[in-house]
This record gives sequence, C-alpha cells and structure tokens, in this order.
Amino acid sequence: MEHHVRRLPRRLVQLYGGLVLYGVSAALMVRAGLGLDPWDVFHQGVSELTGLSIGTVVILTGAAVLLLWIPLRERPGLGTVSNVVLIGVAMDATLAVTGPVHGLVAQLPLLAAAVVLNGVATGMYISARFGPGPRDGLMTALHRVTGASVRRVRTGIELTVLAVGFLLGGTVGVGTVLYALAIGPLAQVFLGVFAIPEESGGRWAGFRPRAARG
Repeated sequence: MEHHVRRLPRRLVQLYGGLVLYGVSAALMVRAGLGLDPWDVFHQGVSELTGLSIGTVVILTGAAVLLLWIPLRERPGLGTVSNVVLIGVAMDATLAVTGPVHGLVAQLPLLAAAVVLNGVATGMYISARFGPGPRDGLMTALHRVTGASVRRVRTGIELTVLAVGFLLGGTVGVGTVLYALAIGPLAQVFLGVFAIPEESGGRWAGFRPRAARG
C-alpha cells in the first residue's frame, strides 16, 4: 500500500501530462498540413462537415465510442474518461495559439517533431496504467467478442475511419504514412522510458494497453 501511495503522484502526472502532450502533438500535425493519423483524419473530416472545432469532434467521438463499451461490457478507468476530454481540449488550445505552416522546409521538421512528441505522450500516459482510451477499449472488446485478432480488428477500424475521414475532407498524406510506420517503435521506446513498477495485486497490475491513442 505504501508503494502504491508513493507512486500515485507520478502516475497522475504521467497520465495528465501525457494526454495534454498528445493533444499538442495532434494539433502540430494538423498545422504541418502533410497528413494525420487515421482517427484524426476522421475527426478533421467531421470538423469540416459540421463546422465544429476538431477538438470538439475528438471529445464527442470519444464519448460516442465510450457509449459502445456498455453493450460490450467494458469498464472505463480514470485514464479512459480523462482521455475523452483532455486530448480534444489540448488540441483546440494548441491550434488557437499556432498558425498553419507553409513550405516543406518548415512542414517536414514540424511533422517529424509532432510524431516524436506523440510517441513521448503515448509512452507517458499508457505507462501510468489508469485504463485504456475509448478507441483502444473498443478494439480489445471487439477482439474479445468476435474472436478476430487484435491486428485485424484494429486494421478494420482504422481503415474505416481513415476512408470516411478522407471522403469528408480530412488530410491524408505523407504524415499519415510516417505516423503509421513510426508510432509503434516510438511508443515502445518511451513505454520503457516512462515505465513505473507495478504494484502487486493492484487494479491495473495486469493492464497492457496498445501503444496508440485510445
């Protein structure tokens, strides 16, 4: 119990710091203008269609996905609920204080920095072990219910949201490809950097979320 209490402040800092940085990194990818990850292509497309800010769409989408957990009998954690709100808020706040970047000389470094920062953020908040994000929880629940492999379920979901987002006007480009290739290795590195020893018997002791925004 003493170890659990001592580690809690660090876990909370990593959770909330990671989620805020995730929103910042996603906004910087938008400003780079060279393509977004599949879910943000969808969020941007819906934003273009509805006139809502992309951060608001992120929040509403996360809440809608979380509702799908109910029939699938998934249980949210503190990290799940925090994920729904903070990433979208941080994304809109960052977009409000930054402007579009023009020219590949500026766009490419910004894109690279945003993807690396996303890897840092992913390692931080996942290592905090407060529960998966809504999208990752949907993925693992569908894997459990359907018996399909996690890779197949994830690929199906991300290709679907990517296609819908692209049709709605979301940005697909080199950034989309770079993110797909780099986020796994980057997240793996930073999961190690920010790893916190698990409390034996703790609620999240067996939790092994995927290295991606949930």
